[in-house]
Amino acid sequence: MADLPGSVLFCCDHNAVRSPMAEGMMKKFYGQDTYVQSAGVKGDMEIDGFAIAVCAELGVELSRHRVRSFDQMEEWGDDLTSFDLIVALSPAAQRRAQELTRYNHLEVEYWPILDPTGLGETREDKMQSYRQARDQIIARMTGKWGPPRDLSDPAS
Repeated sequence: MADLPGSVLFCCDHNAVRSPMAEGMMKKFYGQDTYVQSAGVKGDMEIDGFAIAVCAELGVELSRHRVRSFDQMEEWGDDLTSFDLIVALSPAAQRRAQELTRYNHLEVEYWPILDPTGLGETREDKMQSYRQARDQIIARMTGKWGPPRDLSDPAS
């Protein structure tokens, strides 16, 4: 298992579903030892209600998440080179992250996570698709960094 990075940026297409879910779960599972942010190739949507709902099932609060793009990060003074690891959750995000970091020695990992938007007819079908994406992210995280820490235990 890898040590937790000092900082990680999760990115996807719109920063409305997969990357905010990953950001919220990383903070919940591993605490404040790692600086965690998320961004999208585009920042043109609001946080997705189904993403909020499936993360709430785990006690992860996403309703206050503010969507942002790589360009907005740059405008607001966030430098991608300040991250130890960038985790791309979509092919478009992987391309953009590699493009933005091509002159830096910065690790960009690709985790192929299902895009649940547009899947399912009923609310329950949609929830199942979002849970599947959420659970894929959890499997990747725990496979890389181990089980979630018991953040109530000061020794962890």
